[in-house]
Amino acid sequence: QVQLVESGGGLVQPGGSLRLSCAASGNIFRIYAMGWYRQAPGKQRELVAAITRGGSTDFADSVKGRFTISRDNAKNTVYLQMSSLEPEDTAVYYCNAEIAPIASTTSRYWGRGTQVTVSS
Repeated sequence: QVQLVESGGGLVQPGGSLRLSCAASGNIFRIYAMGWYRQAPGKQRELVAAITRGGSTDFADSVKGRFTISRDNAKNTVYLQMSSLEPEDTAVYYCNAEIAPIASTTSRYWGRGTQVTVSS
């Protein structure tokens, strides 16, 4: 059983910062790509940032220069550091990871999401 658990969401004023964390646990052999998606009310879920096991990163144009993504492979954890937050960043943020469980096939897993609200 593999689980992804996000933490770190909350309410922040425009221009503020938040750091999201996502820890994977369970019967894990290896974690490949990890990433963060978000879904605002009435909109489709979109990719925010992704990072390979080797550390290569990719970002949505809307967050480039404001967000950074990192991971700790020893802790099976991925982080999203968000700065200069804007009201348009308000959404539920979901962690996603490509995981190879022990004695099972590689699959994509999702966390339950954490709410980020940017408002004064």
